[in-house]
Amino acid sequence: MAANLLHANDRPGEYPASYYAATATPLAPFPALAGDTTADVCIVGGGYTGLSAALHLAERGLSVVLLEAHRVGFGASGRNGGQVGSGQRQDQVWLEKVAGRENARRFWHLAEDAKQIVRDLIARHAMPVTFYPGIVHACWTDTEVRELHLYGEKLHRDYGYDQLEPLDREGIHAIVGSPVYKGGEVDRGAGHLHPLNFALGLAAAAAKAGARLHERSEVVKIDHGAKPVVTTASGRVTCDHVILAANGYLGGLEPRVAARVMPINNFMVATEPLGARAKDILSEPVAACDTKFVVNYWRLSEDNRLLFGGGESYGYRFPDLVKTVTRPMLEVYPQLKGVKIDHAWGGTLAITLNRMPCFTRVRPNVLSASGYSGHGVALATLAGKLLAEAVSSQSAGFDLMASLPQPRFPGGAALRWPLLVLAMSWYSARDRIGF
Repeated sequence: MAANLLHANDRPGEYPASYYAATATPLAPFPALAGDTTADVCIVGGGYTGLSAALHLAERGLSVVLLEAHRVGFGASGRNGGQVGSGQRQDQVWLEKVAGRENARRFWHLAEDAKQIVRDLIARHAMPVTFYPGIVHACWTDTEVRELHLYGEKLHRDYGYDQLEPLDREGIHAIVGSPVYKGGEVDRGAGHLHPLNFALGLAAAAAKAGARLHERSEVVKIDHGAKPVVTTASGRVTCDHVILAANGYLGGLEPRVAARVMPINNFMVATEPLGARAKDILSEPVAACDTKFVVNYWRLSEDNRLLFGGGESYGYRFPDLVKTVTRPMLEVYPQLKGVKIDHAWGGTLAITLNRMPCFTRVRPNVLSASGYSGHGVALATLAGKLLAEAVSSQSAGFDLMASLPQPRFPGGAALRWPLLVLAMSWYSARDRIGF
């Protein structure tokens, strides 16, 4: 990696110039770590995983210090599409083959719990966040439509999930005002939200519960042992347990995680308010995503802007964001040609080779969860709860997530990026020619 992703594309200690940052409910900055302190648990990273862990640990009565290099919610947690999806990142057919039917059922129930945890946290802590139900899955080919509908029937038959409505060509066009899709489904049990406000709500709740949150506190070193010492430029935390929750921004802090978790960038734009035209884009207040390998995802904001994510880029520095994202946006919605783009931003998420999150005990007193592969709003929030339980010797959920073999990228951290570029080039070419 040529650049430290914590500093490659952003100004120190500032949120990106995104629609979310422009419309967030303000939260006063937390002080940088200064001097030496102690804690039961030190958490590295202030996104959904770390903030959820801090909240759940503090509620259990443990002393917690969380260290965030920039601002809480600075990374993918404050920049993503806001979709709270159903299931794990891999589908139940894959999980049944890899983990067996009994464990596949446990994975399904954990994912259902994850969605409910998000909704419960919003309500319990009176967060300035509205959860809007509904995600449309839009298919480009008739074959994809058939496969999606068959999978929906399986979820209903084998897992009792009755929130999926199959959509034919007319049905999807009635919701998604685009001519390109052949059908799909709407998942009424999934939903979407303002991702940065949710992160800020978690931070406020964690601080209220007693967790000590520090921003502008980049971790530069961890000395491991019975009492790990976590060091920043201006202080140190001596603790009993460390939780690594930096996801795509972990860098070189833990090579064994880095070999299995790949940071990649993704990009979004927000149009000008569309006014009455918004109903021609989405006729219901649902989010949407499609079946491209380089996935397109979108929803309307509360002031009727189109928030659209997509596009591809093969470098760690951000490209021309407007050009990169408007190309797929206009492929889906050609009627928006000439629309003004008011905000454009990028961010770093993380993927794994098998697209399932990487849960691992790096050492007996060092736990890590990351690599949500674009499915992180619900699963990262769940991960924080599972990490808190594991620290408290209630590790059934964490151990289940860690039970799936998580392969290293070929060549480890050194070669994972050039190999990903080759794979992304191949699959995006398949997208373009309609495979």
